[in-house]
Amino acid sequence: MKHFARLADLAALVGQPLAQSDWITVEQARIDAFAEATGDRQWIHVDTSRAGSGPFGSTIAHGFLTLSLLPALLHQAFAIDDVRMGVNYGLNRVRFPAPVPSGSRVRALFTLLAFEPLPGGGAQLTTLASIEREGSRKPVCVAELVTRQHL
Repeated sequence: MKHFARLADLAALVGQPLAQSDWITVEQARIDAFAEATGDRQWIHVDTSRAGSGPFGSTIAHGFLTLSLLPALLHQAFAIDDVRMGVNYGLNRVRFPAPVPSGSRVRALFTLLAFEPLPGGGAQLTTLASIEREGSRKPVCVAELVTRQHL
């Protein structure tokens, strides 16, 4: 995990990679739990027999499951020591260019796209998150995260 002492230090890093997370394994149990929580029980996610002969050769994670891993990946990648609270403000763009087969390992690379000071202190950060799957050339999720960091 990479540590930044001060939020203000990030202003000079716009356009640069900030950090990379550790690997997370996306196992079938996680996919099944996500299907139950969201009601999205499509066979490509939960029916291992049918999915085995489907287009991906196995079950795959939901795109939104992959997206929902971003907070955990972000917290593994970096921390800003003087920030007391960060909140999700939204997403500008999200794409799922490739599938995540059950049992795959994924990690994220975070690049700072924008740093905008907030009134009263803190900053709004726009960060490009590119989630990659081990052994794949194509990212499995690319998203622009907008967060507000409060001092």
